[in-house]
Parts: sequence; structure tokens; C-alpha cells
Amino acid sequence: MTLTDTLNRPLRDLRISVTDRCNFRCVYCMPKEVFGPDYQFLNRSQILTFEEITRLARNFASHGVRKIRLTGGEPLVRKDFPELLAMLAEIPDLDLTMTTNGALLPKFAQALKNAGLKRVTVSLDSLDNDIFKSMNDVDFPVEKVIEGMDAAAAAGLTPIKVNMVVKRGVNESSILPMARFFREKGYILRFIEYMDVGSTNGWRMDDVVSAREIVQIINQEMPLEPIDPNYRGEVAERWRYKDGGGEVGMIASVTQAFCRDCNRARLSAEGKLYTCLFANKGHDFRDLIRSGASDEEISQVIANVWGKRADRYSEIRSENSIPLPKVEMSHIGG
Repeated sequence: MTLTDTLNRPLRDLRISVTDRCNFRCVYCMPKEVFGPDYQFLNRSQILTFEEITRLARNFASHGVRKIRLTGGEPLVRKDFPELLAMLAEIPDLDLTMTTNGALLPKFAQALKNAGLKRVTVSLDSLDNDIFKSMNDVDFPVEKVIEGMDAAAAAGLTPIKVNMVVKRGVNESSILPMARFFREKGYILRFIEYMDVGSTNGWRMDDVVSAREIVQIINQEMPLEPIDPNYRGEVAERWRYKDGGGEVGMIASVTQAFCRDCNRARLSAEGKLYTCLFANKGHDFRDLIRSGASDEEISQVIANVWGKRADRYSEIRSENSIPLPKVEMSHIGG
């Protein structure tokens, strides 16, 4: 049964955060001054077990979810993560993907493929080590991330997608070098406007490099033309090189809100369901499961939550030009 919300948007995409922990401290996501040595992360009893995640995923699949993206924090820091993949891979007709910072991919890529993962998206914000290290804030080098991408490609986790968050005054000088490099490698680079996710990253509109500006920068050297989305609700606006040398994507939730087609829900590591990336509260499914609820009862709660959904934060932000309180991106995986 396919669910639709109050704006007639179907539920198709579920993003599951398997941990709130990460081995990076990216300044736009988990800045060190907030997520420092004394920060209290969730303890093991608070996060969903693999069995609980799989049970919820099956219920969501029964309501029309066809894509599950596993996120964190950093998903690969969750112990025995490939075991979860193997459990989820048994759900029929499911596109199983993952977003990662790439640091642990050389170690896990083949195991992920063997467990049933289809492909990966890797975050990388610059090819310049000084810039990249200043953004990940743990002195992790670019070369190791690219090594992770290549390991994923060798294991068959393709197509490889690369996410670059662009922040004015920090890494906009990396736009062209990144475009050149990944065009040559054949990986799909996607530029993400710096977003006001959470309340700790010091977001300002002045720091946003718009998708339109990014297209103009690339187009001057490597002419681009727009192409149709792969499916309704696709996050990235697609552009291809006119000479046939691949494509890039633009994720422009700040300047070109795509709320009208948003078909994504997000499940946090402790089992709260958020119906928008910019939501300020979630719906507790962990306590529902642990109180002994049946699949029928869980399914009914999913239907009730999605049926009442009216989120359109990016459009509201565009109308009011002010950010509102919301959950941290590191908590629900972006």
C-alpha cells in the first residue's frame, strides 16, 4: 500500500541512521566546539538493534518504501555493520545504499558488497588537503578518501557518487578542481548548498554558494546542459557535460526548494522518525517496538504519521529568510 501525505507526496525513501557517532568533526555538521570529548553520545541500549531496524524497515517497505539509505553519523563505525546489511538485503525489491565519509571503505568495501549493499555515496569537500583537513577537523587526508572510493568501485558498489558541501570563503575555490577530477574518474559529483541543518553550525545565508553560481562556474570551462531527473523526488538537479563527459548534480535546498516532491522519511539511531531533514521533533518508534507492539500496530502508526505530514521547511525558509530550530544533521544522517 502506497502512503501519501497531506500534499499528496508518496513515501518512497527511508534514511536510517545507525549511529550518532562519527570519526570526523566536519565544521558544518559536528563542530568540535559542540561535539567535543565531553559530548554525551547515545549509549548502546538507547540505539535500535539490528533486529529492530530490520523490523521497522520491513514495515516501511510494506507502505511503499523502495529505497533505504544507511547513514550516521558515520555508519561504518557501528560494530558489525555488514550484518545489518545482510538482514536488510533480504527485504524484496529494495534499493539498499549508504552515505559515508569514506575513511573506512578500504577495509569494508568488499564485505559491504557481499552483504548486499548496492552502491555508496562518499562525502568529500575539496581535493586540497589543507582545505579538506580544516573542514573534517581530524587531519584526515584527501588521498585516503579517494582510496576508499576506489575500493568501493573495485568491489562493484557503483555508480560512485561524491557529495561536496560548498561554503563561501572556505572551499568554493575547489569547485572546478573537483569537477575536473571526478569527470576524469567517472564518478558522479554532486554539489550541496551549505544548509542550516541543526542549530550548531553557525549557518548564515551569506555563506551559501548557490547552485546557480556553481553551474555558472563550471559552465565557463566545461559547458553544461540540464537533463531530466531519474525519478520523481530525486534530490539532485542533474546536469551533463555537453561533450558527453559525464554529469554533475546540484542539491539546492536553500535557493531552489524541492519540498513539493520530497518523498523521504528519516529514522534516527534511537528510533525516532523525522518527516523532514529540518524537523525539530520526531515520532518515537523505539518505545513502540519495545512495548510489544505488533507489526499491524507499527504499520498503523507509520500510516498516521505520514498521512498527517505537511512539512515544507525549505519553502518556508525561502519565504521568511530565517532559519528555525531543528534536529542536528548528524543525528538523522542528512
